[in-house]
Amino acid sequence: MKNLLFVFIGGGFGSVLRFLLGKWLNNTENGIPFGTFVANILGSLLIGVILGFAAKSDTLNQNQTLLLATGFCGGFTTFSTFAYENHIFLKSGDFTSFALYTITSFVVGFLAVFAGMYLIKFM
Repeated sequence: MKNLLFVFIGGGFGSVLRFLLGKWLNNTENGIPFGTFVANILGSLLIGVILGFAAKSDTLNQNQTLLLATGFCGGFTTFSTFAYENHIFLKSGDFTSFALYTITSFVVGFLAVFAGMYLIKFM
């Protein structure tokens, strides 16, 4: 239960920050989501720093990692986790899993958005 609380708190802060960043940077005139782009890139950088730091030293415990990586970065952006997982595939030399995971994630993600929008038309 304590683990869930850490993820919940971190996710809340990450989500609020992403919302504010989107309000500040997303361009409503031309539809370019600069805020989302910045959140994805910063989240990817941040999860790399957090998990890299946790792996390199014993200064972050499991609760802190849950709060910062799973919670905050997960709330700030899900792209950070995706990027980190692909880093692991590349680091281990598993190029097949990297390619399959990346392509499948993008294709299925886009299809899910379109499917959800299509289903809403019938509700």
